[in-house]
Amino acid sequence: MKSLTSGLLGICGLFAAPVAADELPSDALIEALQSGGHVIYLRHTSTENDYADQVTADPANCATQRVLSELGWAQARDIGKAVQALHIPVSEVISSEYCRAWQTADLAFGGYRKESALNFEPSEAYTDAQVSAMRDRVAPLITAPLPKAAGNRVIVGHDDPFEAVTGIYPEPQGVAYVLKPNGSGGFAVLGHIDPDAWPNS
Repeated sequence: MKSLTSGLLGICGLFAAPVAADELPSDALIEALQSGGHVIYLRHTSTENDYADQVTADPANCATQRVLSELGWAQARDIGKAVQALHIPVSEVISSEYCRAWQTADLAFGGYRKESALNFEPSEAYTDAQVSAMRDRVAPLITAPLPKAAGNRVIVGHDDPFEAVTGIYPEPQGVAYVLKPNGSGGFAVLGHIDPDAWPNS
């Protein structure tokens, strides 16, 4: 799906600076997650085809949407196994209403709840107002305080809403970004783990 960066100037800075060369390596991200108090934004895993379906897709009807491929099903299961093997505590899993997102959540974590705020806007060419609307819906799910003792919050969603909040286009499908709420309505992006880069233990 096309990047939203051109429509985000002056928006993403309200919440966080994009990750750069000082992004934490995977082992440091795992250690941070093991301590709790973080947010994992997981873009749904691989689909049969990567095309923009947001205009015609009905969240309640999987037949109108891009769905997970066999690779995507395997990726989701493997991510869930890695999180469990690494003893990363998960307090809640929130998914968009689209099938590829909640199927990823189900395969990886089992329990989850659907949240319409994570859905993308039904448009192929987003206006600044639509980007702002996605940002305003999704940002509170990322910035809500999360005590370490509560574990980590997992958000399973899509590329465009994440980019609307952070200014970062999340690729490939199945990438997981690790974010740290600061308790004051903002957050830091610590880094990312590609779907095939999770340690096994």
